Amino acid sequence: MLKALHRNKKAQMILGLLIGIAFGFLLQKSGVTSYSVVIGQLLLSDFTVLKMMLSAVIVGTIGFHILKRMGLVQPHVVSGSIGSSLIGGLVFGLGFALLGYCPGTVAKAAGQGALDAIFGGFPGMLIGAGLYARIYPALNANILHKGEFPAQTLPQLLRVSEWLIILPLVVVSVLFFILLGYLGL
Repeated sequence: MLKALHRNKKAQMILGLLIGIAFGFLLQKSGVTSYSVVIGQLLLSDFTVLKMMLSAVIVGTIGFHILKRMGLVQPHVVSGSIGSSLIGGLVFGLGFALLGYCPGTVAKAAGQGALDAIFGGFPGMLIGAGLYARIYPALNANILHKGEFPAQTLPQLLRVSEWLIILPLVVVSVLFFILLGYLGL
């Protein structure tokens, strides 16, 4: 059944839409679209965002590798560079620092009627995308390819099974959650 779904592009689009709606619902219910929660994370006084994202990374990583083992997904690892990571981090960080939203949470906040997201976030994303597109040729020629590194995952780099990386990270993450709970964060 899953292999048939994999071949059905229309079903994949509908499934993607449903998963996106569920993700937006979970973002809203977890509180990570609240400006005060995001600012609390940046000030290291509220770890809701970190806990939610770390939980998503753990579940996604385990789920992906189970699906990979079943032959239902294939990883598509791309090479990177320090230059492209630096530019991406600067663009994301600037928008995040100015407004207190990331692209996902600004969409959710706008859908909920937050005026700062509607009149600041969305126009800011459009202006930022336009500026990036305008300066892309210069960035591509001079910065984006500096410090290139190969398309390797951490298990490939260390030449170990994925599970020798995943399981310790899950254990450390669970211990981190326990510590945050113990500290009342």
